[in-house]
Amino acid sequence: MNAQAAAVLTKPAFRKIHWMERDIDVERRTDGVIVMKSRVPLMAYETHLPASLAKWAKERPDHTWLAQRAGADRQWRNLSYAEAKRTVDSLTQALLDMELEVDRPIAILSGNSIEHALMTQAAMQARHPAAPVSPAYSLMSQDHAKLKYLFDLIKPAVVMVQDGPSFQKALDALDLNGIKIVHVARAPAGIASIAYADMAATKVTPAVDASIAQITPDTVGKLLFTSGSTGMPKAVINTQRMMTANAAQMMQTRPRDAHAQPPVYLDWMPWNHTMGGNALFHPLLIEGGTLYIDDGRPMPGMIDETLRNLREISPTYYANVPAGYAAIASAMEKDDALARSFFKNLNLMAYGGARLPDDLYDRMQALAVRATGERIVFYTGWGCTETSPTSTGTYWDTERVGLIGLPFPGVELKMVPVDSKYELRLRGVNVMPGYYRQPDLTKAAFDEEGFYKIGDAGIFVDDNDPVQGLIFSGRVVEDFKLTTGTFVHVGSLRTDVIAEATPVVQDALITGQDRPYIGVLAWPNLPACRIMIGEPEADFADVVKHPAVLASLKNGLQAHNASCEGASSRRIARAMFMVEPASIDGNELTDKGYINQRAGLERRAALVSQLYAEHPGEDVIILN
Repeated sequence: MNAQAAAVLTKPAFRKIHWMERDIDVERRTDGVIVMKSRVPLMAYETHLPASLAKWAKERPDHTWLAQRAGADRQWRNLSYAEAKRTVDSLTQALLDMELEVDRPIAILSGNSIEHALMTQAAMQARHPAAPVSPAYSLMSQDHAKLKYLFDLIKPAVVMVQDGPSFQKALDALDLNGIKIVHVARAPAGIASIAYADMAATKVTPAVDASIAQITPDTVGKLLFTSGSTGMPKAVINTQRMMTANAAQMMQTRPRDAHAQPPVYLDWMPWNHTMGGNALFHPLLIEGGTLYIDDGRPMPGMIDETLRNLREISPTYYANVPAGYAAIASAMEKDDALARSFFKNLNLMAYGGARLPDDLYDRMQALAVRATGERIVFYTGWGCTETSPTSTGTYWDTERVGLIGLPFPGVELKMVPVDSKYELRLRGVNVMPGYYRQPDLTKAAFDEEGFYKIGDAGIFVDDNDPVQGLIFSGRVVEDFKLTTGTFVHVGSLRTDVIAEATPVVQDALITGQDRPYIGVLAWPNLPACRIMIGEPEADFADVVKHPAVLASLKNGLQAHNASCEGASSRRIARAMFMVEPASIDGNELTDKGYINQRAGLERRAALVSQLYAEHPGEDVIILN
């Protein structure tokens, strides 16, 4: 036995998960294309999502489905399945009474809220697609260009706003002719609107059950919008079959004991995004669990709300982005009670949005062992809005971060060779039928065999043993060549650079197309930099000039270069901090918080030139 194997054996065991077996069929074609699929048949799944709400309202009426802090005292407001079903039926009746045009969507301008969830279910029961729109398009945008474009594309019949005054500027920017406005908290000024509370008090008639009876697997349940990173967002059709089948795929990979307590989630991820709105929300509803809506965020001034919630709620499953885990880990390292509450009932931790740094993985496992004596498996999956979303997952006890796993039952993964990696494509029951009212874009999205061309790339952990899974290797369109002819794989390089430069780097752009070497334009992690320099009020301009911050970035990138063994495709030659945040109107930042590499480089061409200047300024870090 080698030293590495012996070290693994001495580690505490993982908390037990009953994983589905990894029984993978691998077809290798003569042209180098590989098609992978699970031999395990997909389990049966619900006809539609409203069936699950009705089921638990009948079988577990008093069990809490949704909870959210409310009121001046910020106490939990709990909503049972029976209460939710009664309100959803009343909202459905109110929508039916409006005699709306068939299939016209119900747009929702709101963050996550109980009312948002109930209106979504009511829209489905009334057979109108629910269309949750990113609040960023209303509250962060200055020109509301994306919001106006989306409204013109989907032509909603009803728009629900959580709070009229908050969304006033957005509503004023829209042509609301023929659209009914529903407000939850306060009415918008100068715009006729209907109170949500009045709709929720509507007397229910047999028309509601009649409408539900007409829902089929092909009924459009949602329109979810892509990030708009390559132009304006597209509206992705989410049928009931897509959503319920994808929930079944996720649930099947980690089947829960029939006698176990229902799952408990605490989650902040936005429901306008397929990860929060589909991947987390739907399995929990189908399993009859409880969702505590977290109004916190992994960012300065908001993470304290998450920590407060985690002191009271012990989730059975928890998902977050790496920045969120970093903040939680820092808090738990100083607070044993918080760690005990977090890990008490936790079976699985999930991450997404970026690669989890190895040091953060180790810190979280050390905390889990200290609190429980066991390690907790970190899980991740891969997919997109068009695949509702998750198509692969790491459904085994893996200690490796950066994987995207293996295909779910009912999914075929096509791998087309591109240089030293594979372009990934997907076909299956969870894949969209197309984009709403955009047939040309729909046709271009699929190849000749009907596989959706997601645009991501991947490689095997081990070419000779596919069951070890796949590693995400970035976006195909982001990769470029240096003037030396060397091909640079941006996706994997970017995540590795950010991980090595932790904690001072929040995100980064990789430069070098048609240049002789690779450079990095980095956004500072302001909270971490403030702690490092001991100045809690320092702004971006202050931290990026501080010697300790600059030294941390330089040391991290030098460590990265040392691990590259001279490979010019990965070696960083120059780096520079940026002060201006990524722009959502400039397409640099998607509403989900992801960086659009190409748009960022185009928008910051002057900084790229500065980075590569023959005589660079003091802001540029030159690496050996």
